[in-house]
Amino acid sequence: MALHTWLLYLVAAFGLSLTPGPNSLLILTHGALHGQRKTLFTVAGGALGFLVLIALSMLGIGAVLQASAHALTVLKFVGGAYLIWLGIGLWRAPPVQLQANAESGDTRSSAMFRQGLLTAISNPKALLFYGAFLPQFIDPRRDLLAQFVLMATIFVLVEIAVEYLLALLAQRIRPWLERAGKRFNRVCGGLFVAMGLALPMTR
Repeated sequence: MALHTWLLYLVAAFGLSLTPGPNSLLILTHGALHGQRKTLFTVAGGALGFLVLIALSMLGIGAVLQASAHALTVLKFVGGAYLIWLGIGLWRAPPVQLQANAESGDTRSSAMFRQGLLTAISNPKALLFYGAFLPQFIDPRRDLLAQFVLMATIFVLVEIAVEYLLALLAQRIRPWLERAGKRFNRVCGGLFVAMGLALPMTR
């Protein structure tokens, strides 16, 4: 895969990690309630969950590519359509609401790790999302396993960095989300739509 494609993937990974979702909401809530240090366990659990989902998505993508030489083109356009559909849904979604005064619950490190893990892997939409997003950057002429490992590593590292930043800034972000959450959703939704339109056309 060309260098500019990897750079595009890195930028897209950062943008997608910033979009609202169950894990980002959990990280913001834990960060506001328990501080960034304890929330590191939530971040770690979520990262492991994302790694599992990415691996499952890549297994499916690899099987499809082995079955048909033209499957990648189909995956790109189907995946692009799915990203557009997600973007429209996010554009229409209500602002994220954080319950900062909620009960703290179990604050043991293992419990917070488990919450992060279960929140990630219990979202079936994430599996579909990775199946739509990852094929946009695959070069079928190169080794698939090496590309998959590198893509998974980059995405998980980006996710860890972004989620820790969310935990660090949770107290400041919460009031901003209450004021500008709808606009934020529309920016993120627009990002999804733009990727869904542009990425299948890239080579």
